[in-house]
Formats: sequence, structure tokens, C-alpha cells
Amino acid sequence: MGFWDAILGRTKPVRPDLDRLFGLPGAAVTLEAETGFTPTGQGSVCFASVEGGAFARIQRDVGELLDADTDRGGVPVEFSQDGYGYTWLLAHQAPDDVASLVNDLHAVNTLLQDAGFGPQLLCSLIGFHNASTGRSLALVYLYKRGTFYPFAPLPGGGEKRDSGLELQVRALLGDDLRIEEDLSRWFPVWGAPGL
Repeated sequence: MGFWDAILGRTKPVRPDLDRLFGLPGAAVTLEAETGFTPTGQGSVCFASVEGGAFARIQRDVGELLDADTDRGGVPVEFSQDGYGYTWLLAHQAPDDVASLVNDLHAVNTLLQDAGFGPQLLCSLIGFHNASTGRSLALVYLYKRGTFYPFAPLPGGGEKRDSGLELQVRALLGDDLRIEEDLSRWFPVWGAPGL
């Protein structure tokens, strides 16, 4: 950062560090031990689609990479589009195999980034469920910030979230993950695949 940037209050954007995703298996253990939330085995990546053959080819390559185990009982990757026009890729693994799910999400992010589509990446998330309360929770990774935040929708189908639970999870996982400090960046991901 230069002299004028400091005087004018401009900050250098945080460089994404996809290796931070590998902190999720440890965070999942902490989350289960402390709150009873267990992994669902589902995770997703959200990105803005781009028109053109290069992006379509990368999207096809991503699907082929993650579908390589379908002949051995793996669940095929699913693509969907939300109401805002963003594309979601949903990956499945066994609920007790968070490491493989993280590897899948890391591979998707890396393929898109290395192909020059990093600016289109928005977030990745892994879903959790508490069987005793019926509650859902997601740990969301913000690609452009290199940070995580918890998202806890309240049950009942309305677009309301449990801020208390989110703050509890933030305090709980501070040693496992780099948590986003700016709460205004804890965007709701209503209806996200994998949640």
C-alpha cells in the first residue's frame, strides 16, 4: 500500500487464500462437540456465470472432475441457478467425510481461479444440521475476502436468521477459521443448495 492510499483511506483488497478451506474439517469437529451440529455431507460453490465457450468448458470440466466417482456410488454434482442469476454447484460426500467435501470445493474454486474466472467466484459453503433441534447452519467462505462466517436461518421457511447462534459459532470457531470481522458482510444465503 502506498503513501497516498494510506492518507486517502484506501485499503488493499485481501488476496483469496483457498487453502483456508482446509480448516473446515477441524471446525466441523469443534462445532459438533460444542453445539451438536453435524455435517450434512453437502457443500456448494456460488459463482456468477459468464457467457462464452471458455467458461462453459471450465464448467463442464468441473462437473466431470467431481463426477469421476459416480460409477463407484458417488452422487453426481448438481448445477442450479438462483433468483439473482448466480450459478450454484452442489457437491455431495458422506457426512462423516468433510475432508473429501472440502477437497471437492477447493478443486472447483481452484479450477475457476486458475482459468481466470476468480472474479466470478462469490462464496463456498458447507451445510450442518442439528438432529435434536432440527436446525440448519452453514459455514460460508467469502472468496474475495478470504474469510468465513456462520449463517443460521431460523426454521419455518421465513427469511429470518438466528443472530445469537451465528455470534456463538463465531466465538467458538475463532481458533479454527479466519472469521469475517465485518458483520455487514455476513450476507444471507437464503435457499442455498447444501443448506
